[in-house]
Amino acid sequence: MENAIAGRCSHQLWLVFLILFVLCFVLFHFDYSTMMPADNELPFSLDQINPVAVSENQTHLATNQSVTDESVGEESDADTCLGRYVYVHNLPSRFNYGLLKNCQSLTRGTNSNMCPYLANLGLGTEIENSQGVLSNQSWFSTNQFSLEVIFHNKMKRYECLTNDSSLASAIFVPYYAGLDISQYLWSPNISVRDSPGKDLLNWLVERPEWKKMWGRDHFLVAGRISWDFRRQTDDASDWGTKFRFLPESQNMTMMSVESSSWKNDFAIPYPTNFHPFKDSQVIEWQSSVRTQDRSYLFTFAGAPRPDLSNSVRGVVIEQCRSSKACKFINCSSEGNECDNPVNLMKVFRRSVYCLQPPGDSYTRRSIFDSILAGCIPVFFHPGTAYAQYLWHLPGNGTEYSVYIPVKDVKNWNGSVEKILLGISKDKELAMREEVIGLIPNIIYSDPRSRLESFEDAFDLAVNGVLERIERVRCVIREGKDPSIGFAEGDDYKYTFSEWQGYEKDPLF
Repeated sequence: MENAIAGRCSHQLWLVFLILFVLCFVLFHFDYSTMMPADNELPFSLDQINPVAVSENQTHLATNQSVTDESVGEESDADTCLGRYVYVHNLPSRFNYGLLKNCQSLTRGTNSNMCPYLANLGLGTEIENSQGVLSNQSWFSTNQFSLEVIFHNKMKRYECLTNDSSLASAIFVPYYAGLDISQYLWSPNISVRDSPGKDLLNWLVERPEWKKMWGRDHFLVAGRISWDFRRQTDDASDWGTKFRFLPESQNMTMMSVESSSWKNDFAIPYPTNFHPFKDSQVIEWQSSVRTQDRSYLFTFAGAPRPDLSNSVRGVVIEQCRSSKACKFINCSSEGNECDNPVNLMKVFRRSVYCLQPPGDSYTRRSIFDSILAGCIPVFFHPGTAYAQYLWHLPGNGTEYSVYIPVKDVKNWNGSVEKILLGISKDKELAMREEVIGLIPNIIYSDPRSRLESFEDAFDLAVNGVLERIERVRCVIREGKDPSIGFAEGDDYKYTFSEWQGYEKDPLF
């Protein structure tokens, strides 16, 4: 009897083992098949999650990409870069790095030499002897035309770069457009002036990334004003190139230190001399200018423009020179007082208001130097700031500036000093505090580091262009034509009519 029972138990155990073996085999095969790539699909690569070094011939990075597979469930972190990925084109070196190697040729037609200004990733040489005017470190002899180099170097450390262009929300074109055309701006041959831009566009349109949105997700940065790229005729006497009027270029967004009246151009701040590498340096500087004694009511730093006889600049200089409450800093070749940023910042820090009349163009680097010093800017034309830096300055200009609209200098007999004296002390203090709060918005931090608590001018510019491109995608998803309005002109952008409210806003 015991042998019979043992035989039956042995048989049952064998059957159980057989069934368990079959189940394990099926489960193992199913689980393994889910890990294998589908047809025509590559397995996940380590290159997708590990950053690669940036060299002259490689200007884009593979970012850390969070796993978004639904099978992971709540265990995975949200992809903080979703909607913010940027792919950087690896351009032939003649469009960027090659220009830096031949820096002696970048200022043909002038007596300037750009080479020293290209040190330290475009920041220029460090200012060591600041005579106690500037904070320790983070101050450089930065040229106003070096923005595209600084921006590119900051983009290399952008936290949401990707080497997979299919993931990118925007495509950055690291073309040093301003430095490139500076070689040819004084050439009487317009074909020579236009050829570099045409060569770039010919290269871009052959890339698969271009065909995705025909360039409307592409953007570039220029260190010169947009008008330098918008020559409207083929007359050799006309200034600039026609790069932004070429059909392919019109499909891209360009950020520059001054925008044109076309809607595919956006203004971002001129680079200042202050490039902090940590948050504490920003806070320290803000505290310093907040407690600064200001002995001058107003200041103007600039050079006369004898060829602009009907310019408000001439009136401003005349009124400043005749007032004991104003300090005039002569930036002409005779005065030569503005080349040293220490001298300039010393006066701006001691001034309540800094006058910003238009000069050769609507905007001035001095706008941002004055904000940096805690000096309240005074504008005379809407195109100097209000119609320009929409991503970086408040929409209500009266929060941080004084607006004295001068439509026709021949008919204007106002007194700048009288207007400024009429502003109450409470209003002055409120404006200055707003100006000091804007300092992080208008500086480009050192490309070799990142600010933790502040968004700088670079961050705000990238956010702005990403939002613009996403709006274009929304138009496409709605089945509409994305070209409508993308590159149209805005003839009212620089007129006074849009800013009449500023005149009525109380200053007292």
